[in-house]
This record gives sequence, C-alpha cells and structure tokens, in this order.
Amino acid sequence: MGLKNPFKLERLKIKAYSTRKRGSGDLIDEFEAMFNPESFKQKFAIVYGKNQGYNSTGQKVGYARSKPTDLNLKLILDGTGVNEIGLVSLFSKKKVSDRVKQFLDLTFRMNGAIHEPNFLVVEWGDLIFSCRLGSVEINYTLFDRSGSPLRAELNVTLVADKEVKKRMAIENKSSPDLTHVRVVKSGDTLPLLTKKIYGTSSHYLRVAQVNGISNFRNLTPGQEIIFPPLST
Repeated sequence: MGLKNPFKLERLKIKAYSTRKRGSGDLIDEFEAMFNPESFKQKFAIVYGKNQGYNSTGQKVGYARSKPTDLNLKLILDGTGVNEIGLVSLFSKKKVSDRVKQFLDLTFRMNGAIHEPNFLVVEWGDLIFSCRLGSVEINYTLFDRSGSPLRAELNVTLVADKEVKKRMAIENKSSPDLTHVRVVKSGDTLPLLTKKIYGTSSHYLRVAQVNGISNFRNLTPGQEIIFPPLST
C-alpha cells in the first residue's frame, strides 16, 4: 500500500456531463489538474443600449442584458516526472500529449451522443462553477529529444451555463417573493437544506418535485437546488 502524501492539496477538477442538469447519472468523466492554478479570474459584464434623442447632445444609457460570467484559468501540464512538492516520481506519468487529449476530449470535442461538446462543472474548494468551454489556448514550452512536449500551459476560458429555471430563480424574474438557490455540499440532505431555508423540513417533498429529484437521499455535491417561495 502506498504512503499517503500529507502535503497533498485538493486539486481542481473539471467534470464533464452529458446533460445540462448535470446529475450524478450524467457524469462522463473528470479532468484533474496536475497543479492548482496560482489564481483564477472571473469576469462579470453588463450590456447597455444607448439611445440619443433628436437634436440632443446626450445619450440615455439603458440596461439591455447581463452577459454570462467568464472564468479564466491557467493549467500547467508537466511530463518531466516532478510532482507538486518537487520530488522526482518513482512511477511513470501520463504523457503531456495524452493529458492534453483527455482535456480536449472532455471539454472541446463534440460528444456524438448529444451532438455538441459536454456540459462542465469546475470544482475547487468553495468554487463550483457550471459552465461550457469558451476557448483554450495551448502553449508548449519544453520538449524531449524526440520533439514530444514535456510541458504545456492551458489558458482556459469557461462560460457560465445554468438551466433556464435555475437562472430565472437567481434573477428572480418568476416571483416577487424570495427564491433561493443552494449548492449541495458533502453531507447535505434535502430535509436539512429545506429546514435551513424555511425553518422546517416539512416542505422537502415539494422541493424535490420542483427540482425533479427522484432520490432525495442521494444528493450530489455541486448539484444546484431551487427552493421556491412557499406561496407557489
């Protein structure tokens, strides 16, 4: 049995799903970062329409729409055999080209079963981001004697992607009352989350119905759940 590395940190993961619901049964595979990014960047943008009146020098700025959130990451892939704490690995590692292929297969290439690229979730600590791949730029920086890449930098842009009903709940367009959205964490149960929102767990079956949850005892970490106004 191998020795457990006490210095090992939780690694960023990109999970690929076959549907926008991103249920546990829709999971295809996941890509685990070799090294966690030193930072990540999120971009929020609002689009305004500008209308200038006749014989006027000013413009009226009116809200048009909010653009989906962007998440930008830099992922490093290393094939030199050096791990995250600087020790030479005693075991063979995946080639950089194989890791790049795995990333592209999961995030970029078309899934023949759904005729479009996969639906993604980025998980790292408190960050749980439902998204699709916007773009990836791959920069190879180190090669072996045969010309095979030993190091690659992936500059990844991911675009936020939520189910329509969840996005509507967050934007609060469907009701003047409060609608809540919660992201499931390890150990959460539907009755417990329902009690936190409403002060009682008695409405958990209604919440399960709204979210199409057939097995409320088996929630998936990262899953988003809508808690509608009680008046509905």
